[in-house]
Amino acid sequence: MLTIDGSYGEGGGQLVRNAVALSAITGEPITINRIRASRKRPGLGPQHVAAVKAVAHACDADTSGNTVGSTDLSFLPGRSKTCDTVIDVGTAGSIPLVIQAWLPVALHFGGKLRITGGTEVQKSPTIDYLDHVLVAVMRSAGADISIKILKRGYFPEGGGEVEIEVKKKGISPIDPGLMDMTCDIASCSSNLPEHVTDRQASSAAQYLRKELGFSCAIHPDRRTGPSTGSSCTAWNGAKGGIALGKRGVPAEEVGETAARALVGEIRSPGLVDIFLADQLLVPLALFGGSYTAGALSSHAETTLWLLARFGYEVHLRKNSVVEFSA
Repeated sequence: MLTIDGSYGEGGGQLVRNAVALSAITGEPITINRIRASRKRPGLGPQHVAAVKAVAHACDADTSGNTVGSTDLSFLPGRSKTCDTVIDVGTAGSIPLVIQAWLPVALHFGGKLRITGGTEVQKSPTIDYLDHVLVAVMRSAGADISIKILKRGYFPEGGGEVEIEVKKKGISPIDPGLMDMTCDIASCSSNLPEHVTDRQASSAAQYLRKELGFSCAIHPDRRTGPSTGSSCTAWNGAKGGIALGKRGVPAEEVGETAARALVGEIRSPGLVDIFLADQLLVPLALFGGSYTAGALSSHAETTLWLLARFGYEVHLRKNSVVEFSA
């Protein structure tokens, strides 16, 4: 059994999510100790528990310690299979981050996941970023992935609902250079006046036009549901920028914040943004390929360490850009 120090490096939830995914794929039983030990609230949160459950269901794993607050987790994978899984985070915990744990397993074996929680929450990619940036890169490598946003969920109520289906298919080496380089903006809201999404989108589009000369396609999405909130996600190829609405913050500021983040990434060297650089490392190790980013994040360094523990070698070269290859 492989023992993993859950406090290593960045020491957050991503280490847990990636570890159980790699365990499911390789069949290597693992124990993770000192989970999120340096955090204000150490141990597993509801979102991490949900991610472990999703991966465990996909491989008939036996788990011990998969409870909120636990700092030790054992994960003994069984036989991975194509299956339908239903998960309720129970809070506004991030749906995209749960999907990130489950997705590498589904890319190998296929499957469908229906999950309830938060579609756009703090310290997480939005569901639109996941769909149009991370998953879009995998689609460009041949993956057959469909995502349906049934409900949007915002903090604190959550209640968002997403269905993702992955059909088993051969995946080519990762190459973000194959991405469509159009500029798009998703401006979304729930239980808010129609003008909120319009103002967010208009502000983001104006900023991108002023700074880069881009003409962007706008995708408004207005919903009613169990929670109230808004978000704006802008993307161009394998780079994106996001912002969440907040009470007292003008919609124009939300849109411009997302656009400003995207502009910063576009002006930074490399094919992918700094956040995608670490999110792609597990698929890169599994399927091969290469990409470049403007910097090496602590999340990426931690994931490289974890991959090596499972016997995966990802080559790293740092010059004017950071190049990852496998």
